Amino acid sequence: MAPSVRLSPAARSLFDEPLAIAVQGLGPRQRVTLRASLRDEAGELFQACARYQAGSDGELDLARCPALPGGSFSGLEPMGLLWALQPQKPFRRLVKRDVQSPFLLQLEVLEGHGDPPGQLLAQAQHERAFLRDGVRRVPVREGRIRATLFLPPGNGPFPGIIDLYGAGGGLPEYRACLLANYGFAVLALAFYGYEDLPKEMKELHLEYFEEAVNYMLQHTQVKGPGIGLLGLSKGGDLCISMASFLKGITATALINGSVANVGAVLRYKDITIPPLGVNAKRMKVDKSGLADIVDMLNNPLEGPDRQSFIPLEKAECHFLFIVGQDDRNWKSEFFAVEGSRRLQAHGKEKPEIVIYPGAGHYIEPPFFPMCAASMHLLVGRRVVWGGEPKAHCEAQVGAWQQIQAFFRKHLMGNPSGTSNKL
Repeated sequence: MAPSVRLSPAARSLFDEPLAIAVQGLGPRQRVTLRASLRDEAGELFQACARYQAGSDGELDLARCPALPGGSFSGLEPMGLLWALQPQKPFRRLVKRDVQSPFLLQLEVLEGHGDPPGQLLAQAQHERAFLRDGVRRVPVREGRIRATLFLPPGNGPFPGIIDLYGAGGGLPEYRACLLANYGFAVLALAFYGYEDLPKEMKELHLEYFEEAVNYMLQHTQVKGPGIGLLGLSKGGDLCISMASFLKGITATALINGSVANVGAVLRYKDITIPPLGVNAKRMKVDKSGLADIVDMLNNPLEGPDRQSFIPLEKAECHFLFIVGQDDRNWKSEFFAVEGSRRLQAHGKEKPEIVIYPGAGHYIEPPFFPMCAASMHLLVGRRVVWGGEPKAHCEAQVGAWQQIQAFFRKHLMGNPSGTSNKL
């Protein structure tokens, strides 16, 4: 019997779902190298490889066989070939721009443990998709809003969430659509660097975000009486500002967010919140030119920088802080702890804080490979984001479950936070 790759699901899976990988038809104890390859939409190649030895029956199941030293990872890692994918061109982060098309994953089984490995023994292709069948993608251009709404299959109304990314701008949709696969109506909202929105993030007006909140609250497919907010990085402090000043917010989840306004002036009616001060002298640059910026921001508890602290005690919602303990973008754990102190000092409910040791800044949906370093648009140079790949991957799986359970509990009144997958 010739060697062959066996996948489950066989041909297609959602990007955030586990993929079972096995090889059959090998010789007893045969040594092979498995290689995974994926090209992003610009054609850039991401690859990972691992060394294995088949069992005495010629079977190799990644759920039972540990990878041997010498590849991209070692040990028992059923999803290692996905989370260990690395760009062949440095400083590139894997993102998905068109969620309507899948990523195509190539898997190869190669002879031996040489470098380079030997001849090709077997190969397979697999689609890693972002939209479950029946999820509707609706571009939104109402008033000033520039967004995309994802609606689950079936008859609503569904619990509603607004999803915000960080200082990179544009309109990333992949987290919003993956979340919609699990029964949420999710609005991916752009706030600069997209279509006719401002090209740069110099000044932000909460009235724009209020328009998006009202759009969701009035939508016939969105279950009231309030909605949820989900934000990463700069999107996190925007979510805190929205929860603090706007009505109709029930639950706010932040991924490595700040409790101070960062990067741009924030205005709402007659209120102005200045951005937190920055001291570029506190940037550390290594020999290769990579910058560590974790100490650059001023302390929002001291001096005039206290004006940048967002008054989250005004919020009438539940908070969840997801923290990567090795975040090198800024001090996410400090921000979460200070946010909790401020809330409790004002008699508010203590927020949930979930801390992941070994996780860096970009905590994405499950199985996105960790981005160790890339260009930071606001800093204008390549920076390190922190994290250790295996721990970071585990954090992404855990955080994804925490976020869904948090929104189920507070938007659906489901105290157990459990749900059947659609």
